[in-house]
Amino acid sequence: MSAHAESHGPPVANRSSRVDSRLLGIYFFIASEVMLFGSFFSAYFFARVAIPHDKWPPDPYELPVYLALLNTIILVSSSFTMHWALQSIKRNNRQGLIAGLAITFGLGLTFLLIQAREYTRIGFSPHDLAFGSTFFGLTGLHGCHVFIGLTLLLIALVRAIRGHYGPSPHDHLGVEIPGIYWHFVDVMWIVVYTTVYVL
Repeated sequence: MSAHAESHGPPVANRSSRVDSRLLGIYFFIASEVMLFGSFFSAYFFARVAIPHDKWPPDPYELPVYLALLNTIILVSSSFTMHWALQSIKRNNRQGLIAGLAITFGLGLTFLLIQAREYTRIGFSPHDLAFGSTFFGLTGLHGCHVFIGLTLLLIALVRAIRGHYGPSPHDHLGVEIPGIYWHFVDVMWIVVYTTVYVL
């Protein structure tokens, strides 16, 4: 009777000593996001193949390829500053962490503002043929992910300023997890840029 009374609730979940459950969670989440982007890419390629056009984008539409290239350089640069932030806290360099997060946030915000500016001047809208729908669908989906990433970076930056992180692996997961997500956002933009603006 006493042994039964001592057992409260379900048994403790099995925990692997190799991968932290929170890191495993972000990896599974990113895998689901890859499938989401995959569905949008499928729609984009279907529109390109199934709808006959002499060129892509179809006339009279033109894409700002060089502006998108500038945005690509900005976003790729932000991956390096994010890496710098994480390596800084691993070396217990709090100023490097704060500077890295702040620069990464600034670069990401610049990317989003340039993309918003591009939308206002691009000359077509989501209801202009399948091209317009797939273009805004893909770039808009990525823009939403950038916004989410900026929110995570801002939270990490505020916590860094308050001194919440340390050099041990469990003490800087709040930087590492947003960093993994941010690298994913950067890689997805390279795929989007190559697919939509270059090919």
